[in-house]
Amino acid sequence: MTKSMTGYGKAECSLPDSKITIEIRSLNGKNADISIKSSLIPREKEMEVRQYIAKELQRGNIDLYATLEVNATDKAKHINKEIYNGYLSQIKELGIECTPDAMLQTILRLPDVIEVKKQEMTDESWEAINNAIKEAVGALNGFRDKEGEILYKDVTSRVALIESYVAEVEKHEESRIESVRERIKNRIEELGITPDQNRLEQEIIFYIEKLDINEEKVRLRQHCKYFMETIDGEQYPGKKLGFIAQEMGREINTMGSKSNHAEMQKWVVRMKDELEKIKEQCLNIL
Repeated sequence: MTKSMTGYGKAECSLPDSKITIEIRSLNGKNADISIKSSLIPREKEMEVRQYIAKELQRGNIDLYATLEVNATDKAKHINKEIYNGYLSQIKELGIECTPDAMLQTILRLPDVIEVKKQEMTDESWEAINNAIKEAVGALNGFRDKEGEILYKDVTSRVALIESYVAEVEKHEESRIESVRERIKNRIEELGITPDQNRLEQEIIFYIEKLDINEEKVRLRQHCKYFMETIDGEQYPGKKLGFIAQEMGREINTMGSKSNHAEMQKWVVRMKDELEKIKEQCLNIL
C-alpha cells in the first residue's frame, strides 16, 4: 500500500493530577529527521522514542509535541508569597483602591502567583505517556494511508496518460517523415541545385533515421511499466519512483528534441507537464 509522508496524529493520556496530549506531525523528507519539542519526555527516554518513531514512520521531517494540562488539587497548589506581595506593592503604588476581596482575586489571576507542585515521573506515568506516543504514531500512520491512496490514484493515472500520449505521438510519425522529405526537396529547389537522386535519397534516409524516436518510445514504455511494478510491489517505493521519473524525463526530452513536428511536440509538452506533477507527488510518497 502506498503511504504518504505527510500526516498528523494525536493522543491523550491521564495522569493522577494532569492530562498529557501527544501530537505528532510529519512532512516529506529524504531521511528520518525527528524533533522532540517537549521537556515532558525524559532525556533518558528520548533515544527509545526516536528509535520507535524511526522504525514506524521510516522517513520524513517529524515533529513530536507533548503538552501538559494540570488538573491540580488544592494540595498541589500554593501561593508564591513573594510574587503576591510584589504585585500588591505595585498596585498600591499606583494608588488603585478596591476591596480586599477584589484585590485578592485580581492578584491571584496574575502570572506565577499560583504555583503547582511539579509531578515526578514514575514508571506508571511513563508507561501511560509511551502508550499515548504509540497511539499518536498509529493515528499518523492511518492518516498517511489515506493520503497514500490519493497519491497512488493520482500518479498512476498520470503514468497512464503519458503512455496514451506516446500513442498519440505515433499517429504523426508517418506524416512527419513526408514533411521532412518535402522540406528538404523544396530547399534544394530554392537553391537551384540538381543533385544525384540516389545520393539525395540516401542522405534523406540518413537524416530521417537520426530523427527516429522508436528507441525512446520503447524505453519510455518500459519505464512506465517499471514505475507501476515498483509502486505496486514495494512497501516504501518513494525514492525509487523518483529515480524512475528522472529516466522517463530523459526519454521524453529526447523525443521532443527529435520530433521536429508541431503536433508531436504538443503531445511531448503534455507528457512533460504530467511528468512534473508525478515528480512533485513522488517527493511525498514514502
